[in-house]
This record gives sequence, C-alpha cells and structure tokens, in this order.
Amino acid sequence: MSASKVLIVDDSITMRALFTSALERSKNLVVVGAASDAAMAFQMVRDLKPDVITLDIEMPGKNGIEFLRELMASTPMPVVMLSTLTQKGADVTLQAIEIGAVDCFPKPQKATPDEFEKISAKLCALVATAAKTNVNNRRKTGSAPVKVAVDYHWDGSVIAIAAGMGGVDALGQLLAGFPANCPPTIVVMPMEEGLSAPLIAKLDATIAPAVRAAVNMTPIEPGHVYIASDPGRHVAIDRWPEGRIRTVDRDPVNGQRPSADLLFSTVAKTIGAKSDCVILSGGGQDGAGGMAMLRQAGARTFCQTADTALIHEMATAAIARGVVQHQLAPAEMAGALLGVARSQAAAA
Repeated sequence: MSASKVLIVDDSITMRALFTSALERSKNLVVVGAASDAAMAFQMVRDLKPDVITLDIEMPGKNGIEFLRELMASTPMPVVMLSTLTQKGADVTLQAIEIGAVDCFPKPQKATPDEFEKISAKLCALVATAAKTNVNNRRKTGSAPVKVAVDYHWDGSVIAIAAGMGGVDALGQLLAGFPANCPPTIVVMPMEEGLSAPLIAKLDATIAPAVRAAVNMTPIEPGHVYIASDPGRHVAIDRWPEGRIRTVDRDPVNGQRPSADLLFSTVAKTIGAKSDCVILSGGGQDGAGGMAMLRQAGARTFCQTADTALIHEMATAAIARGVVQHQLAPAEMAGALLGVARSQAAAA
C-alpha cells in the first residue's frame, strides 16, 4: 500500500518544519508540501493532489475556518485541524469539524523537537486514519430527514453508543430523533481534552433529552444522554437498576481511553438483554469485543452503514465477528431503537 500524501498548512515556518519531521516518521505518510497561507494551499491542492491536509486555524489573510469552508465546497478531502485547545480554540475547532474537518489535534505548548517527539506516534496514527476517510459520506449521513420518536414509553432499557473519528455528525443525527423521555444513553467518544464541553453544550441545546458529561457517581436516568470523552478515564456502569456511572483509571483498552469495549462489557454484565448497543463512525477495533458480549447477553446490536460513515473500521470489526444485527444510516437509528413495537411491548 502506498503512503498517503500529506499537505501541511500553517503560517509558522517552525511549525511547518516540526510537523513535517513528526509526520515523516511514519512509513504510511509522506509530506508532499507545506503552505504558509490559503492561496498557496489551494495551489498545492491542485498541483499535488494530497490525500489529507493538516490545517492551522490562525493564518494571515484567509483564516483556517474560511479556507476549510471553501475547500469543502470545491474540493472535499480529509482535513485534520491543528489548534490550541483553549476555550476559544475548542469552540472554533468544533466549528471546523461541523464544516467538514475529520478530527483535530492539539499543538504542543512548546514548539521544540523534544515536544514533537512525544506526540509523533499519536499524530501519525490520527493523520493516517484520517487519510482513509470518505468525506463524501458526510453528506449521506445527513441526507435523510430525522423524525423524533413519539409515544415512546421507557421500558427500563439502556442504550450504549461508541463513536470515534468522524462520529460527531452521525451522533447528532441519531440523537436528533430521541424524545425527551429517551432511555438512559451512554456515549463513549474519545476526544481531545477541551472539545467535549462545547459539543455537550451544543447537543444539549439542540436535542430533546438532557446531555451531560459522564461524571463519576452520576445516577443513570431516562431522558439523559451521557457523553464520556475524557482521555484520562474509562467509564463503566456499576449496577442495574439504580445504576451509576463509574469512571475508572486504568491503561487504554484497544488503544482507547475511554474504551467502548470496557463500557459495553459492563453493560452486558449489569443490564444484558435490556440494552441496545450502537457503533458509529470510528477508526480501530474498539467496541467489537464488547458488542459480542452484549449480543451473547441478548442485547440488540446496531452499526452505521459503510456508505454513511467517514471511517467504518470500528463497525467493520464488529461485522466481521458476526455480532451486528442491524446496519442503518444514523438518521434511521432512533426509530429502530425506540420503535413502536418496543413501545407497545413496554406499555402492555
């Protein structure tokens, strides 16, 4: 397999050099160019035809957001945002993801070779995965109208969701169909520190249920969606009924923290057949093993379709294990999860 071609867009000559050095440590990546502003970047896109772009937000003239919006309108391609994740930076980065960026990566606080040595492996893995995304699938993700489930009666079930790279759009589409009395829903979505707060605030303002961070000892209640994204902690369910969210300090599982496998396994042990399991867009294999445990326990299992996912690796791993019952576009999932048949059974 040939190496993916990377174009670096950053106004700092030092940052361009350091990111080039860091990315070229990977045999899966080759840096084909480095642009200092939007005009140069557009020319390099036309001439070099990169597979993926790393993009700084702050640039002279046309800034990164303006460049990204124009790029996605003319030549959609995978973009990884490089930014300082201050409060302002996190808000702008989330805006970039909504426009079309696949993911983000925080710039080291110190622009030194030693600091870039520390982040090189993680940066290379993220950019290499981003290069595989099909950005045209983003349009398919939101192509179908979302209908809010009506006449839903909670039957004591819990929904566990895993989402990774490219999963922001898909998660929003799925949750848009949830009513205010939705089942307790726990979402594992690893994100860089600082990004989860603006995402939670946005979801809470736009969907019917309450959206909260998955904090240790939080009671698990209907009408709530809990987002677990803290890169320093896993999340689990301690018991059911009257369960609480527990955060766990331990090493990454399948390279992820928080890990979908760890959450899914605790849901299988505590709730079993009274649960639903969903895997959305994301890279790697995290979630497949936990979904297998849930399926064995009698839970219903769902994943996003390949033609709507920016990255289908997580779902593909689960499909390969034969544990996915339903493959649906995100806009269709709420109806399937909270359908009339389940509501009638609960009301009976």
